[in-house]
Amino acid sequence: MFAVIGILVVIGAVVGGYLLEHGQIKVLMQPAELLIIGGAAVGTLLIGNSPRILRRIVHSFKGIISGSKFSRLHYVDSLKMIFELLNKARKDGLVALELDIEEPDKSEIFKRFPLFLNDHQARDFVCDTLRMAITGNLDPFDVDQMMEVDMEVHHQEASDSIGALTTMAESLPGLGIVAAVLGVVITMGALGGPPEKIGEKVAAALVGTFLGVLLCYGFVGPLASNLAKLAEEERAYYHVLRVAIVAYIKGTPPIMAVETARRAVPTYVRPSFLEVEQACKNRGSSVVPSPSEAAEAPVAD
Repeated sequence: MFAVIGILVVIGAVVGGYLLEHGQIKVLMQPAELLIIGGAAVGTLLIGNSPRILRRIVHSFKGIISGSKFSRLHYVDSLKMIFELLNKARKDGLVALELDIEEPDKSEIFKRFPLFLNDHQARDFVCDTLRMAITGNLDPFDVDQMMEVDMEVHHQEASDSIGALTTMAESLPGLGIVAAVLGVVITMGALGGPPEKIGEKVAAALVGTFLGVLLCYGFVGPLASNLAKLAEEERAYYHVLRVAIVAYIKGTPPIMAVETARRAVPTYVRPSFLEVEQACKNRGSSVVPSPSEAAEAPVAD
């Protein structure tokens, strides 16, 4: 939502300042220049990236519009879920988690945490690790290394789409120059005509440069930066899950493992000790608000 507001602010500031100087808005309406720049930019994106990366870019835009899902309440929910899993393993042994891990859709624990259950990557990250802990007598260091490798793969996939969008942003000023040069070529062909017509064509050529720079620094570049921040937030979330599981495998009691993981939560969304403790004691169903509701929730000091 903030990304959409930011886009509107950029448009409003640029167009508003232009109108304050008594500029004519119709001069900026150059469909041909926009087609050249926008079409060529999309073409460079298609040339330099695979369909997998393009699909991920489209999917990432949904996250930009809806905002980050890794809110304080989401962390409370996830820590409670981890606690219930580890507490069950403490009482009945790790083997007792076999059904939960092999068929998470049927797990009574996971069913109470639909946000986590529907996040297939995070769910597999936890389940695959616990599966290995059940099937083999793994050293905690080996488990930690295995989870780190998994996190690096996820982060690299996110970085591919960020890099593709960044490359597209960097190409836009150059494509704006291309559009401007083509405008100059058209202008040269109109020499000898009415001065006002020549002026219109020169203005159209300059608009090409204007659009290229604006699209780069006002829209596409900031969107790529937003995606990079979302990727870092996802990495931080995976790190919290990793800390909790590794702490338990080292022999730490479930509640202490969860507390250790809580300390790994970024401070701006870190829940308090009491919030997590009360959530772990509450055996009722877990309800997590939508991202928009989560964004309105107060952040713990």
